[in-house]
Amino acid sequence: MKLKVQAKLDPQFTPLALVCREMREATKDAGQDIVIGIERNRGYTTTYKTRIFPDGTGHDEENFRFVERIVKSLLWVAGGYKVIIAGSNTVGEKIKAAYTYGGLRDFDVHFMERVYETGFSVEVVSLENAPQDKSSAAPIGRHLDGCRIGFDAGGSDRKVSAVVNGESVYSEEVVWFPKTTSDPDYHYQGILDAMKTAASHMPRVDAIGVSSAGVYIDNRIMVASLFLKVSDEDFDKKVKNMYIDVAREIGENIPIEVANDGDVTALAGAMDLGDNSVLGIAMGTSEAGGYVDPDGNITGWLNELAFVPVDFCENAMVDEWSGDYGCGVKYFSQDGVIKLAPFAGIELDESLSPAEKLKVVQGLMKNGDERAAAIYDTIGAYFGYAIAYYAEFYDIKHVLIMGRVTSGEGGVLLLNRAQEVLDKEFPELAAKLDLNIPDENSRRVGQSVAAASLPKIN
Repeated sequence: MKLKVQAKLDPQFTPLALVCREMREATKDAGQDIVIGIERNRGYTTTYKTRIFPDGTGHDEENFRFVERIVKSLLWVAGGYKVIIAGSNTVGEKIKAAYTYGGLRDFDVHFMERVYETGFSVEVVSLENAPQDKSSAAPIGRHLDGCRIGFDAGGSDRKVSAVVNGESVYSEEVVWFPKTTSDPDYHYQGILDAMKTAASHMPRVDAIGVSSAGVYIDNRIMVASLFLKVSDEDFDKKVKNMYIDVAREIGENIPIEVANDGDVTALAGAMDLGDNSVLGIAMGTSEAGGYVDPDGNITGWLNELAFVPVDFCENAMVDEWSGDYGCGVKYFSQDGVIKLAPFAGIELDESLSPAEKLKVVQGLMKNGDERAAAIYDTIGAYFGYAIAYYAEFYDIKHVLIMGRVTSGEGGVLLLNRAQEVLDKEFPELAAKLDLNIPDENSRRVGQSVAAASLPKIN
């Protein structure tokens, strides 16, 4: 595979965007159609259609490797508890074996079962019975009427705003320690205090919007790092309905809407840009994502890009948590910077925390060190190809980039190289897509107003 823009420090990098393109090209004359569907709550289904080599022609393992990466990507982009493979019994049975307890994707199976509170399954069907898209996308956000509370639950501080007819009349940030606290009453009281404070600055509360890291279904907390130390028993009893319970204490029948913070960031960006089809990506401790579709809707997808593979090379670095290779967390986070440092000839003190190691590289970059520049150059190449891969699943016009990895001169270099990849490898995509870094004010104030705008007042 010949790359037009090389990942300087990673000659083995094999972009999945090019793998998809090459598979389509190789099978255009004698390919076999295949449809992959991922079903989630309420029967909502996301599908992906492509071609593979015909079953039984010596390409079965190649077909499986390719389709398995697409299944993995769809699972973490959209979320779901059922995989449907239409058009290939051979590939379907291999996927079924991979996505079982003890199988290749044991982690993914257990995670999705926890999120959707139901058993995970793989179904193999004929092409005639291929799944159809069933969307949960609905207008959400941009409601600026009335008196609203916007709450943003961060891992190190919590932010709340009182928003009256689209204007923030009061905001505060309070330091808290949710990730290291096992008592869920601490979290509950902190959220309640924040909302009561915001409510005291308005004549009434018409609606409550919440932006919070994690996975939320019907305003219930399914998985969230804020409650890392809370026991499973307390999580089920006291955490799952926490935002709903707090809203009831603020007032009866107040509409509440809880959304992943990545989606709210993308919504804030869309409101700031005055446009839709926005994919937001934060490169920090991990890689986080959010999306606003062409109609201005939040889709209800997981958008957990940290677990979406971007590198097809089987020798790529393995993520310690999921046990899988080539996934975004090792490319677009502080881990991505740290993994490339030795290849750039930079030795980092092992006693430093990941955040401190990142600061060392950023300091070198600020001083014009070419080794540090090579790291950001490589991540930029990764990112350009990753954007093209994300475009297999998302309709994108704007990409918002944020997070500590993108700060400073390194972020500028990263973006320039990503743009070069798009221009040279994917000119049609580059022509309709732009890369943006939101300013600090948009990120901080815009986030709370966007959160407050989530619910519609009945």
